[in-house]
Amino acid sequence: MMALNVELVAADRKVWEGEATQVSARSIDGDLGILPGHTPILCVLAEGEVRVNTGGSWHSATVDGGFLSVDHDRVTIVAESVDASNMGS
Repeated sequence: MMALNVELVAADRKVWEGEATQVSARSIDGDLGILPGHTPILCVLAEGEVRVNTGGSWHSATVDGGFLSVDHDRVTIVAESVDASNMGS
């Protein structure tokens, strides 16, 4: 099964990196759901929750806005501040 490579990056450090089957986030234009094979995209995130499905379980992080890009099943989320205390390992 195909997977997404996800990187969650705050201004000062990489917060989380791993494989996921799905990513969901809220952009300034509305909710996004990203699955493997998604069209390349770059969008501005709204403040709120980013959710990552790591194969059966959802983990969430809170961002203060930022950017999300998707290219060739690589999802990069960059925000000034990221609270990933609910991401687990």
